[in-house]
Amino acid sequence: MTDIDEARHREKMAKKKAARDRIMAGKTDEKGLLIVHTGAGKGKSTAAFGMALRCVGHGMKVGVVQFIKGAWDTAERRMFESFGDLAQFRAMGEGFTWETQDKARDVAAAEAAWATARDMIADDAYRMVILDELNVVLRYGYLDVDRVLDAIDARPAGTHVVVTGRNAPETLIERADLVTEMKLLKHPFKSGIKAQPGVEF
Repeated sequence: MTDIDEARHREKMAKKKAARDRIMAGKTDEKGLLIVHTGAGKGKSTAAFGMALRCVGHGMKVGVVQFIKGAWDTAERRMFESFGDLAQFRAMGEGFTWETQDKARDVAAAEAAWATARDMIADDAYRMVILDELNVVLRYGYLDVDRVLDAIDARPAGTHVVVTGRNAPETLIERADLVTEMKLLKHPFKSGIKAQPGVEF
């Protein structure tokens, strides 16, 4: 790189920094966010757990309620349980809906998980509550979305709520502060490769 190129680069980056500083100067508000991770792509729960790790790293308490996973022994559950009082991890599902083939049982499991989630959301000791795979439960109508949103809206001002799962309802997307759609481009499952420890669980 020549001296002229270096000077141009410095000038360009200085302009970018000045523009960014102007944008950041107007961002002063802070509040608990409603965050939604949805879409057909992999990584919705993983991204939520990454944010939970940030909270724990700041000494903030995190709650996780899994609406689908239950009996599975997952590494994330073991990891969060190792954080003691800073993390409460409740795997309360009974597997995917096609595994039980019993709608009444699925609805009862969803209601029990929601009761736990609702208590966490209302408790100002929690900085973040993750409702893992709640979108699946809402899609099948096992919980009423308006009832869920009312409880989320009534949360303490500093509490973040993260909802994961495919097919997030439009009313949830409209209410959310941050929505990310994971897009599937390629997945090893289609090539006959099963779920593997450290990647899927």
